[in-house]
Amino acid sequence: MNPYSALDQYQSVKLQGQVATSPNHGLVSLLLERILEKIAHANGAIERNDVSARGTAISDAIRIVDNLRAGLNKAQGGDVAANLQGLYDYIEKRLVDANSKTDVEALTEVAGLVAEVKSGWDGISEVVNNG
Repeated sequence: MNPYSALDQYQSVKLQGQVATSPNHGLVSLLLERILEKIAHANGAIERNDVSARGTAISDAIRIVDNLRAGLNKAQGGDVAANLQGLYDYIEKRLVDANSKTDVEALTEVAGLVAEVKSGWDGISEVVNNG
């Protein structure tokens, strides 16, 4: 699976309008931000050689990803929801790798993916509000 394919789905103007007017739009953005914070905490814990804090931060990030996945509406979301589910599955796998192997590169990759999703997600409301 190409983890970036889900990011392309944000190009649909109809979808952007539906998402931006959703009461959960802000919550998803907040959850994505929290994943980035947890990744930053995990990186700090790795630098300090704090195994417990690393595990806690990564576990918290995984829990947030699980919540995002659980919130996908596959009936209405179609290909977008399916692609996001695949992306969330990939992110979770990489987070598990990062924790088990103390893999900073995996954390960096996940942070980049989440930041891209968040940027696209945040851009949806900008397009709708300014369009």
